Amino acid sequence: MTPIAPETAFHEGPGEPEQPARTDVAVIGAGPVGLFAVFELGMLKMRSVVIDALDVIGGQCAALYPEKPIYDIPGYPRVGAAELIERLGEQAAPFGPDYHLGQRVETVVRTEEERWRLTTSKGTVIDAKAVVIAAGVGAFGPNRPPLAGIERYEGQGPGVGVHYLVARKEDFRGRHVVVAGGGDSALDWTIELAGIADSIMVVHRRDRFRGAPESVSRMKALAEAGAVEIVTPYQLAGLDGEDGRLTTVIVKTLDGEERRLQADALLPFFGLSMNLGPIADWGLNLEKSHIVVDQATCATNAPGIFAIGDIATYPHKLKLILSGFSEAASAAHAIYPLVHPGEVLHFEYSTTKGVPGAA
Repeated sequence: MTPIAPETAFHEGPGEPEQPARTDVAVIGAGPVGLFAVFELGMLKMRSVVIDALDVIGGQCAALYPEKPIYDIPGYPRVGAAELIERLGEQAAPFGPDYHLGQRVETVVRTEEERWRLTTSKGTVIDAKAVVIAAGVGAFGPNRPPLAGIERYEGQGPGVGVHYLVARKEDFRGRHVVVAGGGDSALDWTIELAGIADSIMVVHRRDRFRGAPESVSRMKALAEAGAVEIVTPYQLAGLDGEDGRLTTVIVKTLDGEERRLQADALLPFFGLSMNLGPIADWGLNLEKSHIVVDQATCATNAPGIFAIGDIATYPHKLKLILSGFSEAASAAHAIYPLVHPGEVLHFEYSTTKGVPGAA
């Protein structure tokens, strides 16, 4: 459980007061970028309410890959996704964010006071001067490979059948695992499970992989050492099993050449399907299911609404967590004059300003 300050509050919806919760900024999304936004806003003396459709903080890091290693967080040569969320929650805690979890924002309406009134799927009403949308890819879910009968092998239990995420690496100890995909998730989990699974085969339709060059090099080194087999250029073609349990993954080349791979588990990593949900109806400028923002401030076309992280787009955008962290800081500084009109912001570094409650 993420350490939280005594003043931090968690709400699940029913039984909440009918009076709108009034705050400086409403942050939509409790993933890593949303949590860091709470910290940046707090450092500028702005209070936050955080809303997320999941019942825990962490976004994709918590829901899809809590044990996945992340290598590009400054100061952490390697950090697990769950640990990163724990640290970000701890970092935000001194500012007492008010979390409303297990509910999504359905409507956002401009009030006569030039504030924003948000209503959630559970009837929670939040009144805020500004809104920060840090909803990642919106409502997300894995892209399922189009294999006949795949649903029979989904949700069979730890380490067996078809899984679209790895919650616990130990579940796959001693298993025969087939990983499908050519991106970072496929490469990362191949590397992580190489010393745990009994065998790993990586299936990709091309000889070239889309993941980070260093990850590709590490996977190929494992293949040369006999710890991994790279199965290219093949695509998933079918599944087979005995007594309802997965035993074989069938793959084929474009020319029809077929191989049958022994498998206790199939891990297909073909990205996430993206659904903005109600956000698509809020009158924001959209581009390919992303919110268009001003790069300098992360402001949208709606006054007082900002977007940061994977959901935001601008020219030459890099979809990295660290980019989202920078956007959170930019948005917080742009929001300050809205919350504190007429006040001059005397910016200080955290090394000189400190953090509430820090020793």
